[in-house]
Amino acid sequence: MTPTLDKGDGHQLGVQRAYDTLAETYATHLPDTRAESLLELAVVDAFVEAVTAGGQDGGVLDAGCGAGRMSRYLADRDCAVRGIDLSPGMVEMAKRDHPDLDFAVGSLTDLPFADSTFAGVMLWYSAIHTPTAGQPRIFAEAARVLRPGGHLVIGLQAGQGVRDVSASYARLGLEVELQRYLFTADEVAAHAAGAGLTEIVRMVRRPRGSERDDQAALLAQRR
Repeated sequence: MTPTLDKGDGHQLGVQRAYDTLAETYATHLPDTRAESLLELAVVDAFVEAVTAGGQDGGVLDAGCGAGRMSRYLADRDCAVRGIDLSPGMVEMAKRDHPDLDFAVGSLTDLPFADSTFAGVMLWYSAIHTPTAGQPRIFAEAARVLRPGGHLVIGLQAGQGVRDVSASYARLGLEVELQRYLFTADEVAAHAAGAGLTEIVRMVRRPRGSERDDQAALLAQRR
């Protein structure tokens, strides 16, 4: 079911519309983990090990799953994955490309799950379109649906400021309005701590190829 966004959710509505427009192109151009370096994947692999350790069922929420590429990565490593995304178009692509996995439409700021549902929550480049003021709510919701001792992994472009990424998609013939927000690893760790999550490890690397910004990943655990 598509979440109902009221007039106060204008920012989320804009992101939703942008990704509905981008969905098929995004799924075609980024079907897997080819954009991740071994460093990013090492943090994800540490997350997988944490949520499946000791015979846990490895129930993981891929929050902001997009077209399902990271859900596939987790599922192939014995995680029982459920994916949600704000964009119905992206969820449609995820269901098309990964019909054996569970996807639904939902918002990071109002996760449609009970408290303490998951062993792990992934926010992989999915909180980047939310300004600073909205970050605490995202982390609070992630922490709420985590079991005690559960783990959160987050990936993002790291730094400061705002990037307008509309021009990048215009080169592909797509007209959207979309910005992404940069946060330092220290800021991410502070948001996690504010939600009751303890940092375990962080990774920050310099840009490579056509990247403009540092890339960061952080693994944290619910106290």
